[in-house]
Amino acid sequence: MEITVKPGKRRGKHKVRKVAISGAMTIYNAAAAKDTLLDALNGAGEIEVDLSGVAEMDTAGVQLLALLKREAASSGKRVALRGHSPAVLEVLDCYRLAAYFGDAVAINEGKR
Repeated sequence: MEITVKPGKRRGKHKVRKVAISGAMTIYNAAAAKDTLLDALNGAGEIEVDLSGVAEMDTAGVQLLALLKREAASSGKRVALRGHSPAVLEVLDCYRLAAYFGDAVAINEGKR
């Protein structure tokens, strides 16, 4: 998994940080990614996570996103997921988590 963190622009009183994740969000690299994602959250009021480059995701990848959302909420910050790849959509649909993350996603009902 590759994680790119870019300093974002200010939106109101806080800074919005842009994060792009690509590759496999799986158990094999979740531990290493955890610190990078939490560090990206520090110093930002909001974080936008681009998931368009995620080729594979398992439960550990979902747990990373849930951790990021929980830590952001506990600090009064916001996490926005953007550009959901087919791999991300499949896992969110499987676990019925689209509403939990609160971002607009198009789940293909015909795949069920």
